[in-house]
Amino acid sequence: MPLLERINGPDDLKTLEFQELEELAAEIRDLLIDVVSKSGGHLASNLGVVELTLALHRVFDVPKDRIIWDVGHQCYTHKIVTGRRDRIHSIRKKGGLCGYPDIFESEYDSLNTGHASTSLAFAGGMALARDRQNQNHHIVAVLGDGALTGGVALEALNHIGQVKPRLIIILNDNKMSISPNVGGISKHLNYLVSGRPYIRLKELVQAILKSIPGIGKSMADLARKIEVLIRSMMVPGSLFDELGVKYIGPVNGHNQAELEKELREARKYDYPVLLHVVTEKGHGYRPAEENPSSFHSSLPFEVANGKFLKAHTPPSYSTVFGRTVQKIMQRDDDVVAITAAMPEGTGLDISQKEFPDRVYDVGIAEQYMFDMAGGLSLGGLKPVISVYSTFLQRAVDQVTHDLSLMKIPVVVGIDRAGLVSGDGPTHQGIYDIALLQPLPHVVLIAPRDENELQHAIHSAFSYSSPVFIRYPKEPGQGVDMEAQFRDIPLGKSEVLRQGKDLLILAVGPLVYQALKAAQNLSRNNGIEATVVDVRFIKPLDRDLILNHLQQIKHVITLEDGVRKGGFSTLIRELILEGNGSGCRLLCLGVPEEIVVTASRSELLAQYQLDAAGVERAAREFMHS
Repeated sequence: MPLLERINGPDDLKTLEFQELEELAAEIRDLLIDVVSKSGGHLASNLGVVELTLALHRVFDVPKDRIIWDVGHQCYTHKIVTGRRDRIHSIRKKGGLCGYPDIFESEYDSLNTGHASTSLAFAGGMALARDRQNQNHHIVAVLGDGALTGGVALEALNHIGQVKPRLIIILNDNKMSISPNVGGISKHLNYLVSGRPYIRLKELVQAILKSIPGIGKSMADLARKIEVLIRSMMVPGSLFDELGVKYIGPVNGHNQAELEKELREARKYDYPVLLHVVTEKGHGYRPAEENPSSFHSSLPFEVANGKFLKAHTPPSYSTVFGRTVQKIMQRDDDVVAITAAMPEGTGLDISQKEFPDRVYDVGIAEQYMFDMAGGLSLGGLKPVISVYSTFLQRAVDQVTHDLSLMKIPVVVGIDRAGLVSGDGPTHQGIYDIALLQPLPHVVLIAPRDENELQHAIHSAFSYSSPVFIRYPKEPGQGVDMEAQFRDIPLGKSEVLRQGKDLLILAVGPLVYQALKAAQNLSRNNGIEATVVDVRFIKPLDRDLILNHLQQIKHVITLEDGVRKGGFSTLIRELILEGNGSGCRLLCLGVPEEIVVTASRSELLAQYQLDAAGVERAAREFMHS
């Protein structure tokens, strides 16, 4: 009987010997590889924290003790050993387990953490609340080294070192966020891991002592007790010591016995301690070890060789964005690009390879990224940013206060905009329209396909404003790509189909769903619809839309974002102003609710945003 089948909760782990734990770790890795190879998901990061997860659940009494997984996508092993093993194959699927911790899914999940860098602030608050209520449980925050580039993590460290609550911080150092980590903090951690003379001395002394017959083990135990003294004599204080957080480490994150020993030691302190755990992203599966970025959020793959199972599909919007930026950078030396720890995910890696001195990876620091872009622009350069919609939310103040009010020209690609497959509630790109459309001077474009995307990027540099271009995660429409860029007039929409009965105003790639629905309505119901590619959500093509509102009284808006405050709000305002008198309006979009984990196609169908849903909604609307 496999060991894993005996593990129904954390208590079952505490009965195992270290040799059994090694076997269990191997079984868990086999399961993780099998699950992700079939349906995709986060593999490399989860392979790297198997031993750490087992050690945490053996040393601490969860859920009484609280474990917060800062980078939530590394929680797969945690879910497996907390009673969800039988459902792990459903992860990231509709009706299945969330790919991140979810407080509504299990009492073992202490916090929803889809965005990095938040755990320390929550952990500090939980620790202070515990102490004020005279409770005695442990609070453990597990964060990645990449998360330390996030401002909120540094803010939390600064305050934790000041108020000194009893708190354990596990720094999982694998040298990676999604792409290799950058910056001074990463260099400091590298110094702590590889540059410390005492580490080499400690290992040498322990090896010599253990080799002495009879008394070697006792002498080695004694040596461990003076390790702190050796460290303090030979090593300058770490950044964390200077901030008031006791530093312990580095510790081998794949040595179960060493991990548990250090975790038990960390429990003894009545003030904040940071345990520096060194792990390898992708550990135990060679393809993921050799290419951790590709196996960060993995496509399905062949287990035997790690080759991804890619169907023949058009290039993704991210790829088209990256290629277009590269072409523009080849023509204009003043264009520079910026990413927040994900050049591969956003398509900027190809420009990074060709122009390493003109592509800046700032780490997980979205707020800084936008202000840096503003400084580059004011300094006479032409910055272009690519950021996931869900992470754009982290820099709303910078966009509002620092870019829009001063009308600073910056081009921003909003990747993963709209409904997003697999990643669940924390990664949905459904709020960007509502966040951006009220801001002065902002231009907001939603191209309908990859060809229009390349022209929008080219044109954006001529608009002399902060320009945001939103596009989804999925493959493009497969349209022909024009060889030469053409200018798109600012604020101009395009009518793609004429009809007298119904007006469909569609945002982005949903234009194609609207066109298909219009064809079916004509063929099946005799309803003739005009379809408008809105293209510019801001500035809105008021003249074109008002002209149609005066002629067609049934209007549908179609957007893969929240309805409240979104594109439909702008159309409703036009109608209420009296310029569309007598119009009836149906707004199709995402309601005010948590979006469940599912594929994009399933989510579009759920919200009547696919062709079948639009057709059905339009038919009922016209006959109501």
